[in-house]
Amino acid sequence: MSQEPLKEKEIDNKNQYRSFKQIVNIFYNEEINGIGSEEKIILKNKETIKIEPKIIYDKFSGDMKVEFKIGTNKMYKIKDLSDVYTRMIENKFYKYGEKLQFIHTPEVFEDKSRKLLDFILKYSEVIKYANSNSNSNYRYYGKALSDTSIILGNTGVDDLFEVLKGQKVLFQKDYNTEEIELTEEQPKIEFKLRKINEQKYSIIPNIEIFNVTIIKGKQYKYVLDDKKMYRVTKEFENTNLRLLELFRQNYMTEVLLGKEELTQLFSIVIPKVKGAIRIENMPEEEVKKYRPQELQVKVYLDFNENDYLIAEVKFQYGEKEFNPLDEKLKIDFPRNLIQETKALNIFRKTGFMFDSKNLRFILPNNDKIYEFLSEDINFYMQKFEIMVTDRFKTKQIIQPKIGGIGVKVENDLLSIDLKNINIDAKELKDIMEKYELKKKYYRLKDGSFITLDDNKPIDFLNKLVTGMDIDYKELEKGEVKLPINRSLYLNRLLKEIKGSEIVKNSEYRSIINRLDKDQLEEELKVPENLETVLRYYQKTGFKWLKTLDSYKFGGILADDMGLRQDYSNVINNCRLCRK
Repeated sequence: MSQEPLKEKEIDNKNQYRSFKQIVNIFYNEEINGIGSEEKIILKNKETIKIEPKIIYDKFSGDMKVEFKIGTNKMYKIKDLSDVYTRMIENKFYKYGEKLQFIHTPEVFEDKSRKLLDFILKYSEVIKYANSNSNSNYRYYGKALSDTSIILGNTGVDDLFEVLKGQKVLFQKDYNTEEIELTEEQPKIEFKLRKINEQKYSIIPNIEIFNVTIIKGKQYKYVLDDKKMYRVTKEFENTNLRLLELFRQNYMTEVLLGKEELTQLFSIVIPKVKGAIRIENMPEEEVKKYRPQELQVKVYLDFNENDYLIAEVKFQYGEKEFNPLDEKLKIDFPRNLIQETKALNIFRKTGFMFDSKNLRFILPNNDKIYEFLSEDINFYMQKFEIMVTDRFKTKQIIQPKIGGIGVKVENDLLSIDLKNINIDAKELKDIMEKYELKKKYYRLKDGSFITLDDNKPIDFLNKLVTGMDIDYKELEKGEVKLPINRSLYLNRLLKEIKGSEIVKNSEYRSIINRLDKDQLEEELKVPENLETVLRYYQKTGFKWLKTLDSYKFGGILADDMGLRQDYSNVINNCRLCRK
């Protein structure tokens, strides 16, 4: 019996849901396929996967690159690093060969290979997006970068060494491949000073200078020989390796010098390269003739008649002392010229100038003098032996102090006693002008300095003067008279002062206490006819204005007093008070 044709409406419904069913089938099939292949493979493959690097170095170009193999027992060369990056990002299943097929997740790799995997992903991402860029300017024979290896720039060398340090890896150089160790040990490169005869000496390296390769990273330098790749310290780089590079640059296997050059060798070269040169065939008594004693630097600080800072310098070796700025002196004993130059450079960097007439250093700039007294002198005291004159001691940086302030009310005026301030009142105006200009310091007429940054006493005096329109001539007298209605402002300023004794007479304290909110509640009463009409904040406003009026103060109730943010209520308060 033949099947009846579908009705037209049923056919339309099937077509309508076809897209959804397609989505269902895709997800279902992916899940089934995963169970049937990938998850079974993971269950069978209990071995973790390892990565083996191979570094390839071209001695002619100095280029370095690294290739990789992946696997468990049988290793497969990675032919496309971009694909590995994509598989790891998307957790894809891939079959490299009969013995290696897995889902690409970090967990399947051995712990030892995890850091190397991160290195590969970091640089493979660059390869992938450089090669996939549609701009032809980035392409070279179809690809911008090789997919089979990572070319190591300076940063790449540092990164790879950090991943592989302490391990042995395959290294290809001059078409020969062998295992080398990446180590943080220092290579055994040193030099010997040998005495040939009474008049001639030589410096020779302990290695064939071109038998090692020097590789530059971004932060480090590396020395490569047949067995190891060394990451050298900055100290080794600046001493032993620096001397080796000078030999190589000049194609020298030996440096000859005469007896008269030994002083320069011991005063300039050996202090610079420290332990890189080992002395042979020279008795210690002979070495002492050329090796300088420890340098001691003495500095004598003073101010001259122009209030310029002056520094006299003395160099001392044992019991022998001299002025290093006197070029006419003839020195007949070994000197450490490197240390001497470093010491003199400290003065120059600080801003000192050479006073050729007096053979000393001089610092005439106020900014530099202030910087020296506030900061640099601590560094000088660590480096040198510092001695100062009594005049120098009087021209230091002082901190303004307000020893005490007296406040009293007499004849309806506020009297403020400011005599106990350790600043000459005649200089206050100039000090405040500098303070308003945000200057770091002010130099007093006696040559000393006042720090203006974050200075509470100066800030108090500035607010007192500007906020109360005080004439500086009044300050010179040490006593200021103000209207009594400035009591509140003054009291607020006094609260900001720390470490000063403030004496207030009883009348002034009474005014301040009566203006306290709690005191208002106790001492002032609202008229009975307003007691039930006014709200709490209106009663407070009423009492406040009545108190001000009793001292003949003016006052305005506004939002800033926190009584009410409604303007109409402020008007009401004022009207009630006027009644």
